[in-house]
Amino acid sequence: MKVNYEKLRPLTQELRSALCTNEAAAHLNRAPQTLRQWAMRESGPIRVLRVNGRLAWSVADIKRVMGVQ
Repeated sequence: MKVNYEKLRPLTQELRSALCTNEAAAHLNRAPQTLRQWAMRESGPIRVLRVNGRLAWSVADIKRVMGVQ
């Protein structure tokens, strides 16, 4: 899934509690594969959530890492 950066909601306006890997990577300015590596190695600054076998990334954790209130 490609992320349309023009439609990407700012973190300060994000209402969801978790984002898919591609959206989280876009906010973090990282490649989606980097986040997948973090999940596999459990080594990144954000812990992954696994929901029915899919990866999800906490908006609160992304905000914390990015310094957004």
